[in-house]
Amino acid sequence: MSERPAVTVVGSINMDLTVSTGQMPNQGETVIGEEFATFPGGKGANQAVAAARLGANVNMVGAIGDDVFGESLQNKLEQENIHTTAIHKLKDIATGTATIILSEGDNRIIVAPGANARLTPEIIRQHERMIQQSDIILLQLEVPLDTVQAVITIAQQYEVPVILNPAPYQSLPDALLSGVDYLTPNEMEAKAMLEDPNSHVTKEQLIVTNGEKGVLAYKDGVEQVIPGFPVDVLDTTGAGDTFNGALATQLASGMPLEEAVYYANAAAALSIMKLGAQSGMPSAEEVNTFIEERSDRT
Repeated sequence: MSERPAVTVVGSINMDLTVSTGQMPNQGETVIGEEFATFPGGKGANQAVAAARLGANVNMVGAIGDDVFGESLQNKLEQENIHTTAIHKLKDIATGTATIILSEGDNRIIVAPGANARLTPEIIRQHERMIQQSDIILLQLEVPLDTVQAVITIAQQYEVPVILNPAPYQSLPDALLSGVDYLTPNEMEAKAMLEDPNSHVTKEQLIVTNGEKGVLAYKDGVEQVIPGFPVDVLDTTGAGDTFNGALATQLASGMPLEEAVYYANAAAALSIMKLGAQSGMPSAEEVNTFIEERSDRT
């Protein structure tokens, strides 16, 4: 393993269109908003940025449109020292977007996939060597499911561990689940997964996030709750992505699961204290300082 863990992220690249309001509108209602801004986003890109800021050597595999948003997003990833040679620029299709409404410390999100929906298994197979040389693979569900399966199949072939963040949730076939080492749903996604008669998961695969309440994980069949960090919340957008990027980086570095989850909890807590998904993501130095400060108080 290299000194900097090699993390390959396969997933979505979006431009987030964010509006804040003091009142979440009801169906058919119009309210006056407060602020509007655009932020780089997409669960895949967010997780790549989180991992890169925490010290990983990150490859991003994804698709963008041949438009202003796509160019801006690729430039941003490069500024974060993320390798973008596996990002495919597609003509006659828009870059993905996410429209985010922020209100009362929470959010509602509508995603228009755009080019993300055109990230095909054929594109994935072009990057087999990149997957083979990775220390860990990080996936989500904002790209086609057959593309996710293609990545997992290659990773299995070369015994590369896989983290799947099953968001936004959909029913997952056993053939796909059997190739995943770690599943990182939030509490609602975990409930849907465990109640889904077509998806069979093992407890050992599950790492269930639940905000400041902490994370539920299993070791040798025994349930563990790794504590979270209560902080002042400004924007929860990207907290889960920060957690996953941090978890991937630490597991790829060889950190034991419980310690990696604790570290990822700290990174996620820091992220929600700032506005924007990627703009709130901390550096390794910030996370280490945050953990040390709280250790001193106990």
